Amino acid sequence: MRNLYDRIMSNPIIAAIKDLDQLEDVLNSPCELIFLLTGNIFNLKEIANRIKQKGKSLYIAIDLIDGFSKDTWGLEYIIKNIHPDGIITAKENLVKLSKDLGAFTILRLYITDSKTLESGIMSIKSTRPHAVEILPGIMPKVIERVYRSTNIPIIASGLIMDEEDVVNSLNSGAIAVSSSNKDIWYI
Repeated sequence: MRNLYDRIMSNPIIAAIKDLDQLEDVLNSPCELIFLLTGNIFNLKEIANRIKQKGKSLYIAIDLIDGFSKDTWGLEYIIKNIHPDGIITAKENLVKLSKDLGAFTILRLYITDSKTLESGIMSIKSTRPHAVEILPGIMPKVIERVYRSTNIPIIASGLIMDEEDVVNSLNSGAIAVSSSNKDIWYI
């Protein structure tokens, strides 16, 4: 299966699922990468199977999945039994553990001010994830700064509202844009 970077070359738009009512639309969209931001212990395997059957890549936001402990055992279960293409988390310890388990890791950073920007850069440098998801993704200067400071690929997410936001994020150095907005999936 093609990895994240290969798929981004084909289409830099990542479909994010915040509500399972979006699943069918995502499966029929041109997006090859899916960020799963919802689900629970009972439906995760079925969701993963449906996404894989469509030949799409699945990245699970472990912090947002209900019914799983956000510790070693829950993470290990998901990696070994659900077999996602990667794990998304805002927790440094889960980035490190995911990498130890051989998973592709995306560190999710919420940038709200200069303090969270600086601590986020320090977190990236210490954990060395495979990629970083920056929220909100409509901050070109922040995207540029984080990439220059860390040299880790950036995915812009959150508050991406139109094609201009997509273009600005990509032009500022993001390798991809993630959105739950169906209109963005078809740009």
